[in-house]
Amino acid sequence: MLNLVIIALLAYLAGSFPTAILVGKLSRGIDIRQHGSGNAGGTNVFRVLGWKLGVFVMLVDMLKGYLATVYISQVFFFPGEVYNPVYLEILAGVFAIVGHIWTIFAGFKGGKGVGTAAGFLFGLIPLAALGGMVIFFTLFFIFRYVSLGSVCAAIGIPSILIIQKLTTNPELEPVLIYITSAIALLIIYTHRSNIQRLLNGTENKITSLKGGNAK
Repeated sequence: MLNLVIIALLAYLAGSFPTAILVGKLSRGIDIRQHGSGNAGGTNVFRVLGWKLGVFVMLVDMLKGYLATVYISQVFFFPGEVYNPVYLEILAGVFAIVGHIWTIFAGFKGGKGVGTAAGFLFGLIPLAALGGMVIFFTLFFIFRYVSLGSVCAAIGIPSILIIQKLTTNPELEPVLIYITSAIALLIIYTHRSNIQRLLNGTENKITSLKGGNAK
């Protein structure tokens, strides 16, 4: 049991690393949460500080979720124990996402969890995660809404797993469908204001890949 607590704690701390906030402070001396959308994530960094820093933040946030899933989950796992490695990966990945959204290093106000969730899913179910990435980029390049692509990709991943379960991979563990569905609900929750703006027609588009509007 102590092993599970240690894995969860380390994964939470890894996810809590405030990438966007640090990048804002070090590059421009600003709190990114006081600019743009107010979100401490890669998309807001993209808008406020430019595409290079935005991409950097997105990649680091993905790396947090990926490393928690494939590395931290196994550090305190010993072969003689009865834990299923898949459940340990899920435990670590979920706590990394929680850490990103509610980071202990910045007053429990972090990002929306998309990047860290993507890294977690690439570590856990890479093919389905790739399918989600295709959904995201397809919708983004058509409509230019990051939020729309993120929410639809989150919903698309458990849908892909359900299709796999019913067709090509009947041995797929149901827990993967359950956890990706829960993550999709979490992503919808963290994007609730974006969804409202999408419905109202007031959501911000990314019309230029240059970004960089910090004042």
